[in-house]
Amino acid sequence: MQGSISGPSRTLPGTLFVFLLLSLLAHPALAEPEAIRLWPQGAPGSEGRNSPEIVRINEYGEHIVSNVHFPSITPYLPATHHSTRAAVVVVPGGGHRELWMDHEGYSVARYLTAHGVAAFVLKYRLAREEGSPYTVEGSELVDLQRAIRLVRSRATEWRLDAGRIGVMGFSAGGELAALSGARYDRGAPDSSEPVERASSKPAFVGLFYPSIPKNMQLNADTPPMFLLCGADDQPAISQGVADLYLALRRAGVSAELHVYAGAGHGFGLRASNRTPAASWPERFKDWLADRGFLGKS
Repeated sequence: MQGSISGPSRTLPGTLFVFLLLSLLAHPALAEPEAIRLWPQGAPGSEGRNSPEIVRINEYGEHIVSNVHFPSITPYLPATHHSTRAAVVVVPGGGHRELWMDHEGYSVARYLTAHGVAAFVLKYRLAREEGSPYTVEGSELVDLQRAIRLVRSRATEWRLDAGRIGVMGFSAGGELAALSGARYDRGAPDSSEPVERASSKPAFVGLFYPSIPKNMQLNADTPPMFLLCGADDQPAISQGVADLYLALRRAGVSAELHVYAGAGHGFGLRASNRTPAASWPERFKDWLADRGFLGKS
């Protein structure tokens, strides 16, 4: 074996070509899917507001978005033969003032898609942006609930299991994800709009260094939750996540908690992250598999 080098020498160029091709296809600037508006005719409460979104680029080359008046989802769908038929609505954070769309959105979606899970990156209206007419529960949460309904209403078209559509949120997006797991409805069966007839209840909830909502009403019907944060995050989050975990268990809700020593806030999914916290996607994927959400039935 030690002296047999001709085989690897012959195959390396082809392997390298495939690697480079996949890298190019995965580049954020190439072949990005198109966003789908949650309300094609405009969101309720946004009437008369049609100014374009504002996008800035940070030191990582990532896109930070604000001034959202047309909430949307961007779909990332795995190949049919690779699909687990599970789906996740991905909710980026940004303090309810802006949206960190890459490391807490598109990058996460690409990871999930590579592992057979459909992902839908949510772009929602912002309640704490200067001059905003929106609210967290009256606008942002409504956007997330509408996103869940929309994905569920098109589950057959996208070859998804309507019973395996969950949410995951980061920071302020985690607050919305947590709220969606506590405040949901079964849909309006008499609505003339198919989307509104679908349930807004997520099948599961992933919370990543989330802001913790106050007065969450938890019971045995609350969806299972996956909680993760850094031990060096601010106490309101690092301790709040632990408190929420205990409250979930007291309510009879299935929950799993991960706290990474030496990690703070906002690490998301970045190639530059070399800390132990960078392994969080594997932990989340393992949890989904353990809970039976990644089966292909």
